[in-house]
Amino acid sequence: MEQITRGERCREATRVGVDLAKQVIQVHAVDRRGRVITSRALRRDQFLPWCAQLPTGCLVAMEASSSAHHWGRRLQAMGLDARIISAQLAAPYRMQGH
Repeated sequence: MEQITRGERCREATRVGVDLAKQVIQVHAVDRRGRVITSRALRRDQFLPWCAQLPTGCLVAMEASSSAHHWGRRLQAMGLDARIISAQLAAPYRMQGH
């Protein structure tokens, strides 16, 4: 497995938004001031190693789906605050073609 290096900036992450898809998982991390730390696409096999570098208790939010429950359990086992949110709450965060 390829190692994911992100530097110390991801240690500053307090919230991460996750868009789960079949092949690629999009992550968007911000610090406590709301400044973007990273916004990138990861392959599925890169997602957990990337999350392992987040600080314990970091909030990781994802839209409710069948795979969200699987990922939520895995992230909680890593000490992260994984939350599954409804599609209505996730919709405002999606880019609407802008």
